[in-house]
Amino acid sequence: MGDRDGKKGWIVTFAGTGINLALGILYAWSVIKGGIPDSWGWSNADKALPYSIACLVFALAMIPAGRLQDKIGPRWVATLGGLFVGVGFIIAALAGSSVAGFIVGFGILGGIGIGFGYASATPPAVKWFPPQKTGLVAGLVVAGFGLASVYIAPLANYLLKVFATTVTIKNPSTGEIKQVVEMGVSNTMLFFGIAFLVVVMALSQLLKDPPAGYIPSGSPVKGTAAAKTVDYTWKEMLSTSQFYILWLIYFAGAGAGLTFISFCSDLAKKSLGELAFLAVAVLAVGNAGGRIIAGMISDKLGRQTTIFIFMIFQAIVVFILYLVKGGASWPIMLLIIFFIGANYGSNLSLFPSITKDYFGLKNFGVNYGFIFTSWGASGLVLPWVNGRIKDITGSNDITFFVIIGTLIVAAILTFVSKSIAAKTQMKKA
Repeated sequence: MGDRDGKKGWIVTFAGTGINLALGILYAWSVIKGGIPDSWGWSNADKALPYSIACLVFALAMIPAGRLQDKIGPRWVATLGGLFVGVGFIIAALAGSSVAGFIVGFGILGGIGIGFGYASATPPAVKWFPPQKTGLVAGLVVAGFGLASVYIAPLANYLLKVFATTVTIKNPSTGEIKQVVEMGVSNTMLFFGIAFLVVVMALSQLLKDPPAGYIPSGSPVKGTAAAKTVDYTWKEMLSTSQFYILWLIYFAGAGAGLTFISFCSDLAKKSLGELAFLAVAVLAVGNAGGRIIAGMISDKLGRQTTIFIFMIFQAIVVFILYLVKGGASWPIMLLIIFFIGANYGSNLSLFPSITKDYFGLKNFGVNYGFIFTSWGASGLVLPWVNGRIKDITGSNDITFFVIIGTLIVAAILTFVSKSIAAKTQMKKA
């Protein structure tokens, strides 16, 4: 790779990282929902709906977004993503206290926008670099999404207070009049909508695929077995056993992280007390760091070996968390939270990389979109299973062992994936 091409590749990579830093706005919902005034009359279920729908739509949007990205290039698809996110948030801001308005704005349009932007950030970046850097580059791009909550959560909290208003409320039964401070949810949504509309659309203009026939320096020599990569269509990919094995492994790895992230903060409060807010930042740093580190390790050790290591490591961390259950000293608890975030984050760089390795670059966007449905499915199913377990038993204890079991099964499946890959490689040779 020449200096000029190398520079272009890194510009595309960090533009993708910047887009994901903005699209991590998804993580702001936990802060925003805490500011929803009682006068809006939202139930706890209402407060959960916009976020849950956004996650589902995000995962589903990855498929058409990936296909569009493969057809017309990343720039326009990411630009559409910025437009959807911005307009969606503005609609939510103008919806007042309407649950439906937030579902449409944040959940549906926001979810589509995040899916379109996220699907367009990684493919162009990895195309500029040789296979030996796929993991590193993919890790750097997706690290932005993981790191976003470090700045978005405190910014959202600050804006809610800045835009807060004092309203007068009359008690209908007693006639008592009192003044109540309500957080500025609508104006906060408006701020984010305008800001990320501009930021994502601007950075999208830097996303560019390399020219046709471009071969990065350091790539395997054309004509050798190592250079023979088959470009699968999504239909061809779905006909392989490798796809379903990888889907199941991703389901376990992503679901483990998403489940414990959902109630880690409650466990952290027992150890951290007033320092519980640090858990969010530590989790985000671990999430982002895990994406980069796992990508780099996988470039050296191979994808399946790295996935195996992180699955077993996560199982050990979950077991340690079960043993301490928030009763550990605060440094130990923060370390556990960091590792849960890092192990979860590893999946978000390893699976784009392994999708590119096995199914090729030509249809990488749509192919990874189908693989990514595993993330959406795990985010819906495993946290729900945890909730049902807690409803029935009164604790999360069984959840720990369900998660450990799925992680061990996933670790074993990496050997099946490796065997399938070896047979496929023999056919190429």
